[in-house]
Amino acid sequence: MDKFTHLHVHSHYSILDGMSKVPDLINKCLKNGMHAMALTDHGNMFGIKDFVDTAGKINGKCKKAVKECEEAIGKEQDPAKKAELEAQLPELKKKAEEFIPFKPIIGIEAYCAHENRHIKDHRGWHLILLAKNKTGYKSLCKLSSIAFTEGYYYNARIDKEILEKYHEGLICCSACLGGEVPKKIMAGDIAGAEESILWFKNLFGEDYYLEMQRHKTDKPNASTDTYEKQEKVNKVLVELAKKHGIKLIATNDVHFVEEDHGEAHDRLICLSTGKDFDDPNRMHYTKQEWLKTPEEMEAIFSDYPEALSNTVEIANKVEVYSIDSGPIMPKFEIPESFGTEEEYHKKFTDEDIFNEFTRDENGNVVLSKEDADKKIAQAKAKADLEFRTAYEEIVRECESACKKEISSIEEKKNKSVADYKASIKASVLDKTGFFSYLDSLFFA
Repeated sequence: MDKFTHLHVHSHYSILDGMSKVPDLINKCLKNGMHAMALTDHGNMFGIKDFVDTAGKINGKCKKAVKECEEAIGKEQDPAKKAELEAQLPELKKKAEEFIPFKPIIGIEAYCAHENRHIKDHRGWHLILLAKNKTGYKSLCKLSSIAFTEGYYYNARIDKEILEKYHEGLICCSACLGGEVPKKIMAGDIAGAEESILWFKNLFGEDYYLEMQRHKTDKPNASTDTYEKQEKVNKVLVELAKKHGIKLIATNDVHFVEEDHGEAHDRLICLSTGKDFDDPNRMHYTKQEWLKTPEEMEAIFSDYPEALSNTVEIANKVEVYSIDSGPIMPKFEIPESFGTEEEYHKKFTDEDIFNEFTRDENGNVVLSKEDADKKIAQAKAKADLEFRTAYEEIVRECESACKKEISSIEEKKNKSVADYKASIKASVLDKTGFFSYLDSLFFA
């Protein structure tokens, strides 16, 4: 059973801020017994498809290995090599059965405008939003799109108005020191922080969590006052969480994968802020922003074990769903004067349609009847070839199935492959007319 789930993670899709590559994040999670993780890049969902697809590939590796081994056994002619593959198969199947799939949690660290998204006066407060299900994913897509098209000011920003409208299926966390609640606590506005907490709780109910972070550091050239601010905020969060029955979660503001990546990340921040490395006044992170193991997080939050277990509770709330879809095409309304499609087709003869595609806008012939017929003949020949190839492939598969069937029946000792295949084919023809159907489909 997982002990902790990272719910505040930035990849390199947090442009010039995050440094983590998606496969590295997932592989480290699995290596350390974490079977879920949220991706919450700054103000965008650019990395979500990469995140979901990578998780899918990793989750499918064991089953793929079993399938490849089974196919290799079927094709292998050398008895010794075949026996070797057959010996490997049980172990591969066992691994596939025991493998616990990784759950990608789709999220975003949104920027929420102070008043409304149309007023361009502030970059916005940070806010963690996680998709609990497919509906939540669609809500995130809508919020992210509106943030870019209507609320952009330095960052793509949402506001509470559209959050109220598109909050269904979402889990909300109060975020880091850049969040509305922590900002108000640091400003001494405890009443304002409490008012904000109640607004979010009223909207999200039990899907609203207060987020604690602890980035205590002894690294050179690192921010040392961040931890002091976090502890000041955490103290008030604990009190308000208890007062209003809101659960706490522990997070690490992940920006890179390994501890020793902190120095490289420090250089990245110089690039993003346009500052020299030796500038004494430039921005510094704590260099604690790596993807920490459950054991490292337990050591940091040993006094709040429930804040760790609540992250797993959130992961368990998240459903497994697919974000893949076919092409989403625009639907154009057809004017009533146009009539129905059937009526429209009746207006034109084959000759009208032929002329439509063989003449330019001035009515000049650009493709003669002879050339057009030749192109059509070539297209038909190509289609016939493709159909025949497909037909032959299906027949080969049927023959292969027949051969496999023969090998499993005792009568194969007294019957030739050809005779048995003929009987199987006759049976299929008698029961379903399958081969006749194929003939009619491809060569009618």
